[in-house]
Amino acid sequence: MNFDYTKHNIGNNDRLIRAALGAVLIASVFFGGHWIAGLIGAVLLGTAWFRFCPAYALFHFSSDKAVVPVGK
Repeated sequence: MNFDYTKHNIGNNDRLIRAALGAVLIASVFFGGHWIAGLIGAVLLGTAWFRFCPAYALFHFSSDKAVVPVGK
């Protein structure tokens, strides 16, 4: 397993979806949602910010078409 977080494996579309969904989940906590939704939202925002997903790296997948998958 190679978790080199300096190699991006999240593309632009994936990044926008993660950021939007993460913000919605965090906002839902303030409107009566469960705290776990906020935690998942924070993880989504973090992966969108760093453009690195450990699960993608585990399965040697990349949605960023400009680079080769991590571990290849």
